[in-house]
Amino acid sequence: MPEGQRARPQPTPETMHFWEGTRAGELRLQRCASCGKAYFPPRPFCPACASRDVSVFRASGRGRLFSYIIHHRPVPGFTPPYAIAVVELDEGPRLMTNIVDCPQTPEALQLDMPLEVAFERLDDEITLPLFRPAKA
Repeated sequence: MPEGQRARPQPTPETMHFWEGTRAGELRLQRCASCGKAYFPPRPFCPACASRDVSVFRASGRGRLFSYIIHHRPVPGFTPPYAIAVVELDEGPRLMTNIVDCPQTPEALQLDMPLEVAFERLDDEITLPLFRPAKA
């Protein structure tokens, strides 16, 4: 990782559909055909029932702020303060991400606030799914 840049995720065969989706401006999740559970992170089997009968689908990209911290220490690729958040997607899974396009304060970051995905391109292969306050 070049100095001063954000850590870059390393796609694997199991996660490639997710990264292809973010590059295309889509948040892609997996759903189990056996039990119906949608899940994240990507894996070749359902974490609820272990079935391998899973498929990829395009998620809505909408969710709610489930939890967060405001980080104040410098880290390569980030300007403090910044929120490290857990977003609960409308489809059910939770994912860790950052909140953007709003003040990084407890007053602005209200638990349960509606959020929508915002994509940030790192390079030709990786586009990150970040979240911002949902527009009405």
